[in-house]
Amino acid sequence: MQIQYTDKVEKYFTNFSNLQKKIGKEKTRTIKKHIDNLKASNNFGIFLSLGLGKPHSLTGNHQGEYGIHVTANERLIIEPVCDDLSIETLKLCDTIIIKGVEDYHGSKENWLIP
Repeated sequence: MQIQYTDKVEKYFTNFSNLQKKIGKEKTRTIKKHIDNLKASNNFGIFLSLGLGKPHSLTGNHQGEYGIHVTANERLIIEPVCDDLSIETLKLCDTIIIKGVEDYHGSKENWLIP
């Protein structure tokens, strides 16, 4: 699968030493595993079926995006690049955009990597 990044986060996800300085070694290791698994999947549907990192669709301000567990409250936020989020379309989706890492639990959004 192809991975793209929003402008603000590209420097962290293309150079993991920058990410480690920002959020620490353990979280960086977990995120790197998720990104490696995403890259290894032929499409987003395959990644979802594996269940690695408990991927789940998001609602509200994050409609159309997915969260992947980094810690109990923190998620890697990604957006599949496709027309809709039907199972059939996600099986064809071969590109995602990484939006960042966020703790969206509670009343506020708290971006660790915006």
